[in-house]
Amino acid sequence: MLKTILYIHLLLLGISCGKNSLAKKDNEDKDIRDNFRTRNVIILVVDGPRYSETWGDSTHQYIPHMANDLAKEGVIYTNFQNDGFTYTNSGHTALTTGFRQEIANSGEKVYPDNPSIFQYFLKYSGKEKTSAWVITTKDKLEILANTKDPEWANKYMPSSDCGVNGIGTGYREDIVTLQSVKKILVRDHPNLVLINFKEPDASGHANNWKGYLQGIRDTDRYVWEIWNLINNDSTYKGKTTFIITNDHG
Repeated sequence: MLKTILYIHLLLLGISCGKNSLAKKDNEDKDIRDNFRTRNVIILVVDGPRYSETWGDSTHQYIPHMANDLAKEGVIYTNFQNDGFTYTNSGHTALTTGFRQEIANSGEKVYPDNPSIFQYFLKYSGKEKTSAWVITTKDKLEILANTKDPEWANKYMPSSDCGVNGIGTGYREDIVTLQSVKKILVRDHPNLVLINFKEPDASGHANNWKGYLQGIRDTDRYVWEIWNLINNDSTYKGKTTFIITNDHG
């Protein structure tokens, strides 16, 4: 029941955000606004930024697109906290299954205990697996496409494009992930997507302060490019909830 409620709650949250995001559109978009209904959900995870360099910085110097362009189109909620395990695989597992789980984070093929929103969506929609995608810079996040639950294991699995070529092949650059996202959105028009960028988390772990700040700037720009793609595609425009979050920070 909890897993089902999570999925329903995600869609309800999306509808709420969607209406607010369209409320400030020009009059020419009035018909879209009045008839808005979430048909697609895209969740974008910016991995590891701190509050102090993002929304906690009153100048928003590192997130100009999110703060100045996107904020007025939607809803900002900054009191979002991870009270579970604050590392990548566990944080993403909580986001996609609704359960806190301590899970291997070093690249082993250890799947979540519970099925994900992708599996629920594919089962109950009856759609092809290309209707749901996991697209991530980090190869280890391909675990989000499956579960250890015997009733769901190897069933209703979404399509995935993770790391260089799946679990065990290593991370790729975020710009490569951005290119994959654009290609897949235009080609397949999936209804449910999770996107992960490794920065600024990777630079933070490497104690690279300059790279950490640049990672925030870069992901801010990638978010803006994806938003523009959504709003210039008739399949997505006025029908898509775009949720931007982080797994830990």
